[in-house]
Amino acid sequence: MQRYFTNEKYEKKDTYSLSGEPYHHITHVMRMREGDQIDLVFSDQVTIHAKITSINDQKVFVEEVAKESQEKELPLAITIACGYPKGDKFDWLVQKATELGAAAFIGFPAKTSVVKWDPKKLSKKQQRLEKITQEAAEQSQRSYLPDVSLLANEGDLFPLFSDYDYVLVAYEESAKQGETATLAKLLQNVSVNAQILAVFGPEGGFTSEEIAMFEQNQALFCGLGPRILRAETAPLYLLSAISYHWELLYR
Repeated sequence: MQRYFTNEKYEKKDTYSLSGEPYHHITHVMRMREGDQIDLVFSDQVTIHAKITSINDQKVFVEEVAKESQEKELPLAITIACGYPKGDKFDWLVQKATELGAAAFIGFPAKTSVVKWDPKKLSKKQQRLEKITQEAAEQSQRSYLPDVSLLANEGDLFPLFSDYDYVLVAYEESAKQGETATLAKLLQNVSVNAQILAVFGPEGGFTSEEIAMFEQNQALFCGLGPRILRAETAPLYLLSAISYHWELLYR
């Protein structure tokens, strides 16, 4: 069933209306008519199955049929922070990580980032990424729309660490040394609804200076198995491992 997000919080009503982009998509792309059904996701993560009751020149009107009962979100809130990679890799990463349940994304210019994103253009890039997350969240039937934040300076990342219960840094040297315990122990001991920031480097990895800054800010270093993963692959490995542990192994 086609899914649409609204900025409104859920409130029991006889009728709900959709305008703007959802209206265009429903009427001109999907070509829906009265009697067709959609999923409507509110900003407080309440999702309802709704039936279209009428359509005019500007709005689609729907009525609630039932509430969605299946839990679609990861039990942990995982924010993926990545050093800006080359090309359109960040677009691809954001799309796939949204499908896998990421709660938010932070992009930052790491010291080995080959691409240098113009700070003046970050706003437009952020809008593009927000569109990608919306489409991916609708496709994967999520009940939450991930946030996207693009930083102009790497130094702006470290003050954000205090907002999280845990900060994980995926470090290839940990993988080379066979370190496997940090992530496993964290998943075994972390509480439901914990806020986790997972930090990944660009293609060139992290410099010794960056590693020192992570250490000063009490980050945990972890390996992601014995293989060295690409910058855009590593976050997907982490999200998949978390999904398996919390959504398949213990459910």
